[in-house]
Amino acid sequence: MNAPTIGTLHLRRLSLADDIATVHDWVNREYAAYWGLVGRSIEEVREAYVGILQDTDVYLGLYAEKPAFLVECYDPARHAIGRHYEHQPGDRGMHLLVAPPESKIPGFTWAVFRSVMDFLFSEPSVLRVVVEPDIRNEKIHGLNRRAGFRYQRAVELPHKTAHLALCTREHYLGALDPLAHAFDPPPLAHLTRDVWLRVNAELVHKAIAEFSHERLLTPRLEARGAEDSEFSLRPREDVEYRFRARVLPLDHWLIAAASLTKTVGGTKVPLDAFDFILEFAQALGITQTVLLVYLEEITCTLYAAAYKREHQRLTTADLVHAPFQEVEAAMTEGHPAFLANSGRVGFDAVDYRRYAPEVGAPVRLIWLAARRQRAEFSCSADLSYDRLLAEELGEATLTSFCALLEEEGLDPGDYLFLPVHPWQWSDKLALVFAADLAARDLVYLGESSDEYQAQQSIRTFFNLSSSHRRYVKTALSVLNMGFMRGLSADYMRGTPSINDWVHNLVSTDPHLATRRFRVLREVAGIGYRRAAFDSALPKASPYRKMLAALFRESPVPRLEPGERLLTMAALLHRDRDGTALLPELIRASGLDTDAWLRRYLDCYLAPLVHCFYRHDLAFMPHGENVILVLRGNVPVGVWLKDIAEEVALMDPTADVPEQVRRIRIAVPEAMRPLCIFTDVFDGFLRFMAGVLATSAGYAPERFWRAVADCIGAYQAACPELASRFARDDLFAPTFAHSCLNRLQLRNNRQMLDLTDPVAGLALSGTLENPIAPFRPGTVSLI
Repeated sequence: MNAPTIGTLHLRRLSLADDIATVHDWVNREYAAYWGLVGRSIEEVREAYVGILQDTDVYLGLYAEKPAFLVECYDPARHAIGRHYEHQPGDRGMHLLVAPPESKIPGFTWAVFRSVMDFLFSEPSVLRVVVEPDIRNEKIHGLNRRAGFRYQRAVELPHKTAHLALCTREHYLGALDPLAHAFDPPPLAHLTRDVWLRVNAELVHKAIAEFSHERLLTPRLEARGAEDSEFSLRPREDVEYRFRARVLPLDHWLIAAASLTKTVGGTKVPLDAFDFILEFAQALGITQTVLLVYLEEITCTLYAAAYKREHQRLTTADLVHAPFQEVEAAMTEGHPAFLANSGRVGFDAVDYRRYAPEVGAPVRLIWLAARRQRAEFSCSADLSYDRLLAEELGEATLTSFCALLEEEGLDPGDYLFLPVHPWQWSDKLALVFAADLAARDLVYLGESSDEYQAQQSIRTFFNLSSSHRRYVKTALSVLNMGFMRGLSADYMRGTPSINDWVHNLVSTDPHLATRRFRVLREVAGIGYRRAAFDSALPKASPYRKMLAALFRESPVPRLEPGERLLTMAALLHRDRDGTALLPELIRASGLDTDAWLRRYLDCYLAPLVHCFYRHDLAFMPHGENVILVLRGNVPVGVWLKDIAEEVALMDPTADVPEQVRRIRIAVPEAMRPLCIFTDVFDGFLRFMAGVLATSAGYAPERFWRAVADCIGAYQAACPELASRFARDDLFAPTFAHSCLNRLQLRNNRQMLDLTDPVAGLALSGTLENPIAPFRPGTVSLI
């Protein structure tokens, strides 16, 4: 056998006559305590191996013509471990004992381990290797995981408590070459003509509605109806789109689903989103450079929509009672305003199957060791690096990672450990950071033992193996919805401090406490820098944002008995049959819509209004960023996340710690209320009102009256803020219309400069304020 890096190893059958003295010496060493023969005489060891050889193949391994290791291969079905798992044909058990070294050879144990695995899998009938190491044997756990073993559970065997772990041929090969793509074909079953026509029609509906809302398109009124009126759009003389629609408050277009048709030269043709964008490109003001990338984003969004339609079978009735992460994976409209909201430019079809949130596939993160001189760790005041790793990795994995470094002659104390997205590792880091890997400034440690699930935000992961552990947010050099989704080392430095500051403000505010409005802190960040390389890059360059990670608190351990979690995006969700989840959720609560809506607005809207008026604080509280806490399907609180990246303190002179100052921004007085008008009213509640209007017969005017009542009640309870209510009037007749698709159509690689987001807003006139008619103290006839 050619062993990696150390030369040639040989295997031969164990000879009791020739080898028992050597084996007796090895198994009586302290390092071999887990072999279970310490203190036995040579005759006792010989007798033990006479029994072992009855049903086990035992080999002595040679290196440089000298005995170097011992391998036992057996059928697990004939051993005690076979009673603890579902045995399959092709399973082969393995024990390995490496001799005490005469002189340390870096990487020797790993080379032996790989050679033994190669030997086992060289037999075509062996499909899976089974091991059951002593639970205390941390070093072998590290080698097992490095080789691709999947740990199952602890089991009680006659002489030890052991970990059951399994490794298929595919897992082993994948662990040896973590950059390799799977050879199985990408998922294509959803790409049928019928499904493709359906999702194209749905996206054209949305394009007309949202582009008309943003006044990029102006449908022509053809015939006024009692409820729905008839409209048309003509990109050129021979092409016409015709449909029925009604326009709700905030210029929210509701297009009757079956009414939209397209004709070319008078002949009806299928709806095609790609053609639609090309036909209206001039009206959309999209440049040729942006157009090419935008069309790719549109196609990728259609691909995702087709997958969701074909593979997601959960109905709204199922989702009402489904677990948190099942609902998360079922979502289709995390960002309902954006047309191209699932672009993910950079993923291929295999990546999609592995990492797309709607697939819901378990993911094992990659862990790297980063030399401390190049890396930086920051954390909340109540955390430390050692505690974070102990809680996130566990002692066994942490010990095994340290052992891997030591095997290479490296000092674990010289490194910081950080997780990375598997795609980022294989498609970017291993290539762009090749020099760092060669210099051992970065070292590949292997996969996480825990499995994670990608969240709607695509680069954030929820821990499936231990839901009490933290979310992990990773850098991901994929273009999605107007930004390359990276994270920078500079950004990580201040993130925990910002989160601590916001958390302290929110948690000590009595008004917010009564509504159980809380934030999930991003408690730690780790970033890596390449000094010479980074110094040559512009500050906003995506190449500065390729290797960093942060850890965010999980809401799961903070739940009270009888409570469950639901992403707020679910309130806008419709299943594949078009049935809306929100009315089903309200029905299941036992409350009427008025009462349920009041409870929801008290948990969600009132705290945001309070943060705005009392603290000059604005969040980005869209559906993906808010987690509802439900009891009996009724909202009783919310968790707000993505704090450091999407929070603004609209007081540029506020006295805050230095690390928090980056969130201070100067906002023109007239623009300040947009944090409620745009981000809450137009960005979320507009769609929620549309769902209730179409699926529950709940009048939009009634919805907006409830919103007005919520804000009015808050203002009545806080008369000391009257001057602020007057300055930042949420009951003003109109407000500036800030448009999201216009941003993406203008620059879909970086929609905004996040250091000055107000300057880059895309405005289009004004919108009528839907709560203005319900100003407290006025009489409304609506």
